[in-house]
Amino acid sequence: SLNVNSVHGPVVNPYRTLNEKLIPWAKRERRSAGGSSGGSAAAVAAGMCDAALGTDTGGSVRLPASYCGITGLKPSYGLISRWGVVSFADSLDCVGVLGKSIDTVKIVFDSISSYDPKDPTAATPCIRGKAQASVEALISALDTNTSKPDLSALRIGIPQEYFPTELDTTIVTAVRKVLKRLSSLGAQLIPVSLPSTPYALSAYYVIASAEASSNLARYDGVQYGTRSPPLPGTDKSKPSNVYAHTRSAGFGAEVQKRILLGTYALTADAFDNYFLQAQRVRQLVKSDFDSAFRVPNARLSSSPPNADGVDILLHPSAIRTAPPLDSDATSGLDPYLQDVMTVPASLAGLPALSLPAGSAADGWPVGISIVGQWGSDELVLRIGKVIQRTADTDDSYVPLEELAQSLYLLEHIA
Repeated sequence: SLNVNSVHGPVVNPYRTLNEKLIPWAKRERRSAGGSSGGSAAAVAAGMCDAALGTDTGGSVRLPASYCGITGLKPSYGLISRWGVVSFADSLDCVGVLGKSIDTVKIVFDSISSYDPKDPTAATPCIRGKAQASVEALISALDTNTSKPDLSALRIGIPQEYFPTELDTTIVTAVRKVLKRLSSLGAQLIPVSLPSTPYALSAYYVIASAEASSNLARYDGVQYGTRSPPLPGTDKSKPSNVYAHTRSAGFGAEVQKRILLGTYALTADAFDNYFLQAQRVRQLVKSDFDSAFRVPNARLSSSPPNADGVDILLHPSAIRTAPPLDSDATSGLDPYLQDVMTVPASLAGLPALSLPAGSAADGWPVGISIVGQWGSDELVLRIGKVIQRTADTDDSYVPLEELAQSLYLLEHIA
């Protein structure tokens, strides 16, 4: 989650607070860019490119987007081809897009979101069309292209489980400002409950580690992966000795840890208690989402519309701003807890968009996430565009200390 396990070292967040804009790079505070696609997010945030691709398994696009103050989209599972992507967890992996703005993300997404017969997990054209038709009426009813859009047809769900006690209070303040703006445009704010959410993170790490263990079993250094010659005197009559040396040299400590956890979860003694239980929790998480949304899930053969449901869910992207790289947050269990807000949408395969929602008390960016029913990526992007546009024209959105700093800089330039 924090991108500190790269072979090149930690990815440093390039974001600059107003207090740091006159400070040389070498003297600035080093904070995490998020992971595991933090490199892509950092490249966009630093202005090195307009957009970048990342892979999102449990929040690896949305968390870096939140930490770096940019926009990140995890699409509906199966919309973007994974052909050529080295698999981590097949049932969770999604290719996502990071960009400075919604418009940039949408251009890239529209270009690469098409059916690929080489990807066995790709959503078929029939399912894509069915999902698009189910949200077409709502999209047509939302006039989002004006300076003051009419959102009276939109029902926004606020999941109560996504505001835990660990959540930074200044992040809640930023989210409330966004909700207030959407409400002023006519959107209906509806509290919802997703009761299986507290168990999602545990289930995710069991499933992801188990699938990673299975996928990386092919890494033998003979037919797949980089080969590392065995040490002199190694008994080469046993293939396991050759494999073990290659894997020890090729995998870092974090990768080895996840493979071992996943292998244990798939053993005969632990399979029922861990892996099967995690799959049951995953199904409960999916059912929670399907019960919350007004639009039926296009992937289910029989899923009636829910008149009392919501169109999108809105919640904070992370429980805190980017953690300092020299803090305790980069060790122990803390890095695993950073995904607590993003994992449920991944387990259900739903589209989720993280975009900037102002700054926290420490001056670092806050991200807000929009989650939609499977296949409603267009709706999610449109609502994100409304939030982005209204934030640009909201003067009260700028904290007082930032305004004072800006005036100070203008006086110096003059």
